[in-house]
Amino acid sequence: MSTNTFTVADYLLTRLKQLNVTDVFQIPGDYVKHFTQALEYFNGINAIGAINELDAAYAADAYARTRGLAAVSLQYGVSTFSALNAIAGAYVERSPIVVISAAPGADMRNQTDRYGMIFHHSTGNLLADQNVYSNVTVAAETLSTNVGAPEKIDNLLIQAITHKRPVYIACYKEVWQQPCPRPSAKPLQPLLIKSEPAALENAVDMAWQIIINAKNPLIWAGVEVLRHGLTGLLQQIIDASGIYYTTTTLGKTVLDEDPQNFIGTYSDAASVKSVFDIVEQSDCIISLGTILTDDYLWFMENKYEYMVLASTDQIRAGYFKYQEITMKDFMEALLRKFKTSAKPKYPLKMTPPKWPVYPEPWESNSDPKFNSKPEVITFNRFFQHTMQFLQDNKMMNDVNMVFGVSCSLYVAANATGLKQGSFIGSAAWQCIGFETGAALGAQLGSGKRSWTVAGDGGFMMVSQSLSTLARNKVNAVIFVMSNGVYAIEQVYVDVKAFQPSSGVPFDAFDILPKWDYAALAKAFGAESFCAETVSDLKSILPKLKALKNKPALVEVIIPYNDLPGQMNRLGEETLPL
Repeated sequence: MSTNTFTVADYLLTRLKQLNVTDVFQIPGDYVKHFTQALEYFNGINAIGAINELDAAYAADAYARTRGLAAVSLQYGVSTFSALNAIAGAYVERSPIVVISAAPGADMRNQTDRYGMIFHHSTGNLLADQNVYSNVTVAAETLSTNVGAPEKIDNLLIQAITHKRPVYIACYKEVWQQPCPRPSAKPLQPLLIKSEPAALENAVDMAWQIIINAKNPLIWAGVEVLRHGLTGLLQQIIDASGIYYTTTTLGKTVLDEDPQNFIGTYSDAASVKSVFDIVEQSDCIISLGTILTDDYLWFMENKYEYMVLASTDQIRAGYFKYQEITMKDFMEALLRKFKTSAKPKYPLKMTPPKWPVYPEPWESNSDPKFNSKPEVITFNRFFQHTMQFLQDNKMMNDVNMVFGVSCSLYVAANATGLKQGSFIGSAAWQCIGFETGAALGAQLGSGKRSWTVAGDGGFMMVSQSLSTLARNKVNAVIFVMSNGVYAIEQVYVDVKAFQPSSGVPFDAFDILPKWDYAALAKAFGAESFCAETVSDLKSILPKLKALKNKPALVEVIIPYNDLPGQMNRLGEETLPL
């Protein structure tokens, strides 16, 4: 620490360290300087300087997903507003980030009142930051004094770890360096929220009637189970019931993917056919911890009445909704039902369908326009060969796959055999560009290598993150799927543009500029590779495995009109064949 005085900044950093936060991502600024100076000298937490606010906040998001909590330090106004998109995504996708900032101090406020002036980075409303962040956090606070600071900081952190969502804390700029009592040595704990007993009993009884009357039940697991540490409980429910399970795209790898009970990920029409068929035929879906977006509109329109839903937002059995019940309590009560049921007797004897055998599901989903050109890299051929490489080289335990929203996200969701927590994607907020910034946080938070697949449009948005990776000697891999277009956007604008015979052009706003990725990698201090053919790709993969202490940027040349089968079905709203 920089001085012998224990300060408000030291208090927050100590509490973060107790919660296993050993890295804080930061953007410098004059208002927040007292916090960043304390961070620089604080023993046990690394200050990770980022290039811009999205770089810092995306990294913090991925760090929180892998470590359980993250922190990002931002300048007032210009930085906090720039990072807002990333924090909103963390809010939606249940990623607890402590957003740390500082506001104009008491002296500046007096000058504002006296002279009618505004200070730099201010809108004139000195609570604007807090007001804006109150929409994307579970708690937001601006401290004007060190009095009561420990209690307020503790409350904010407890809210973050209880609800698994961001919180915002700012101080008047001078407050971060003011004296503060030391915290207790005991780490903070989440609030223990209990259900109302009668409501819980009613909800479980109604859900149980739907379950025992079903002929084709299915468990659908979501990311909240992973975020709230309920994966062991989920596994017990699967084992006790004998019911196999699928996941949402966001919830992919909530458990180790085991062929004995995992049928594959359900991503609507982008799903493998066997998965979609099981969902379609199911007459009871036990949905646990799922965050449901319009990706699942067909499902909600067709399966709503057959759902038993338990999430942090609601408990529902068919059309009946229940209040004052926690997801954990509901899951525990459901487990007791499965364990004690005499009729029907559980576990059921259900045999999940076999996973697709290599080179499936990639080969049949690869764009048939290129069937006669086996050296052309398509989205599906890319995953066909990279996933096989990871499996053959026993790397599945050692990597996290990181995605923003892109064609690659939906193609990769067809993969199986991944390890718990190893699939990280912006699948609900659906942010183009998330993946490149997230690569650093995912690797620092988990200790596993980030195997990142970015669309070229997404990479262009946050390309400076490559410099942050190089600066920190992180050997993450960034594959840039270089097709020169916003393919996922064009799919939803007019998918016919991918068919040359249609006469439908790509929209001008979906066409990207051409970049020299090798020159960019050199400028940022990364190793560069370019795969123009399948043979190129296969020769590059072993070189990536051997790379240490340096990020790699791999340009993967893909035809502009390559349309993965998964995206074709989503664009045309057709079912898997």
